[in-house]
Amino acid sequence: MGRRQRNRQRQQQQQQQRRERGGGGDGQGREQGWEGGYPEIVKENALFERYYRELRIVPEGEWEPFMAALREPLPATLRITGYKRYPEELAWHTNLSRKILRKSPQLEKFHQFLVSETECGNISRQEAVSMIPPLLLNVNPHHKILDMCAAPGSKTAQLIEMLHADMNVPFPEGFVIANDVDNKRCYLLVHQAKRLNSPCIMVVNHDASSIPTLQIDNNGRKEVLFYDRILCDVPCSGDGTMRKNIDVWKKWTTQNSLQLHGLQLRIATRGVEQLAEGGRMVYSTCSLNPVENEAVIASLLEKSEGALELADVSSELPGLKWMPGITQWKVMLKDGQWFEAWKDVPSNRQTQIRPTMFPIKDEEKLKVMNLERCIRILPHHQNTGGFFVAVLIKKSPMPWNKRQSKLQRKLSQRTGEISVSAAAAEDGSVEIIKEPPDAEDEDTKETQHLLNAESEQSKKDGVCGPPPCKKMKLFGFKEDPFVFLSEDDPLFPPIEKFYALDPSFPKMNLLTRTQEGKKRQLYMVSKELRNVLLNNSERMKVINTGIKVWSRNSDGEQFGCAFRLAQEGIYTLYPFINARIINVCIEDVKVLLTQENPFLSKFSSETHKRVKDLAMGSIVLKYEPDPSKPDTLQCPIVLCGWHGKTSLRAFVPKNERLHYLRMMGVEVFKAKRKEENFESKTEEGDQDSTKNTISHVPGWETAAISS
Repeated sequence: MGRRQRNRQRQQQQQQQRRERGGGGDGQGREQGWEGGYPEIVKENALFERYYRELRIVPEGEWEPFMAALREPLPATLRITGYKRYPEELAWHTNLSRKILRKSPQLEKFHQFLVSETECGNISRQEAVSMIPPLLLNVNPHHKILDMCAAPGSKTAQLIEMLHADMNVPFPEGFVIANDVDNKRCYLLVHQAKRLNSPCIMVVNHDASSIPTLQIDNNGRKEVLFYDRILCDVPCSGDGTMRKNIDVWKKWTTQNSLQLHGLQLRIATRGVEQLAEGGRMVYSTCSLNPVENEAVIASLLEKSEGALELADVSSELPGLKWMPGITQWKVMLKDGQWFEAWKDVPSNRQTQIRPTMFPIKDEEKLKVMNLERCIRILPHHQNTGGFFVAVLIKKSPMPWNKRQSKLQRKLSQRTGEISVSAAAAEDGSVEIIKEPPDAEDEDTKETQHLLNAESEQSKKDGVCGPPPCKKMKLFGFKEDPFVFLSEDDPLFPPIEKFYALDPSFPKMNLLTRTQEGKKRQLYMVSKELRNVLLNNSERMKVINTGIKVWSRNSDGEQFGCAFRLAQEGIYTLYPFINARIINVCIEDVKVLLTQENPFLSKFSSETHKRVKDLAMGSIVLKYEPDPSKPDTLQCPIVLCGWHGKTSLRAFVPKNERLHYLRMMGVEVFKAKRKEENFESKTEEGDQDSTKNTISHVPGWETAAISS
């Protein structure tokens, strides 16, 4: 019995067990619209209602609609990937539940479309409010971006799309470094990012509250890497997600927010330290609680001593309904006890409650902070989840970074080296203090000299290995090193000749994951990410970077090149390729995408002539639209192919094949519903619902995305 058949039988057994636990098919006693078989969760929580009624985050007279919305399933939403320009109607929602989408015979074709297009990166199933933080970052293609708590990666995907706003530029100057503390979730993040085939994304694995300071080389001089944009979407209690995560109803307590506040403040503090002057950081949570929201922002603004400013973004998302941030709130323990100020907290409670959780009492300070510029999104206003967003602008260095003496600053500039230490502040947060090596410590200087020499040798060798083994115990799987091709690597000239690569091709940006033995895959990164990798291999745990552009194919050696083109990287490579390009007609494309290894006789006479005298091996198959035939496909397609002795085939992943065929009007739907579970690991907002209508999200997503 094959593995696929065993998996299929296991899924059928699990489905049968769920039906048996459910006690019948009438759905009674279960949450409507959810997979049956589980006890109903009562959507009531007296402490939740008492807490938020008292804080008055909901406008007068709107409490009942607010609670009613929380008890309704969240509409499923999807976003169409936008590159060259953001089209109108980019984000859509449906009131269909995931169960109906998956089980209804009438919607089977639509469901397969969603799964297929999600897998090949053309759509993302993402909650509507989750789309807001990247939009407010106001990203341009040259920006250096840090996503501090990135998994599962829906927002990261948005950031990548914004970098590639102009598809005519294969290597934007900017990049995204996407970080997550959870090693396993980092691989989910890799899967999400890989769908977009970008050479400008790097996934790293660190605690965001102590993410290392990185360096870059600027004309032979080391400089600290400061980011133009930072997304700080911190871990939170998640009470804004009650519509999709119904477990929150029974588990909610104020204790969750009290425990997370310190971590959220440390992460936000670390973020603004790494932000460039004039840069923008978006702080966001899917919580409604001011302890996780306004309290963090107010504390950050106070300790910044004017270095940070809350931006007024009220006009940046026209049509979005939101509530301004609040300036007064109280703190409550899980037993229902309230405290209005830090002075009221007894000593035995001061480990649970911290001073930074309370509002600022100084009216002048409070006025300057402009906390009303924060954005709180309530579920009943636009049929969404609950959310909080604040946009911070950095006007000058953080005060604790400016307190170095002139001598220290000179030493720092001269050595280009920075050591980072953490000091606990009175409020329990961690401030990162940057210090140069002690000028009087000869042992330190010698050690630093040896480290620099080792780092420089690694750079010359083009090897960016993983962190030292002693650190690997802190993480998950051990990663292979990143090895850049050297100037004289004998592997490259045959590739360069075979594909007639343009002299401008950045071959120094090619890398492999193998230090010894045969190189089986060649990847490519932008020169900016190469700079980051070469100068920080000992500082950071890199999970993945680069886009695959060539794969070893031993059959190709006899034709002059052992590496065939990879479809993932073809749009990055194509501008540099000057040979082995075959223009094909629309009918040829259909043959290539519907037949596994078609004979040359299947193709048009023009295509047959073009390949007749061409050496066998990897080729580029290019379709150019014909404006005189408006009924045919009007966008170009570039495919990786292989020219054999009697055949011509395309190396294109299945879901991408289906995408192109749909664009050409070819029916790709199969009536027999597949039994495999198409649960997408990349989704963030694929929600259950009980209604069965499809409509466009009213106004604000389209207006915001196209602005």
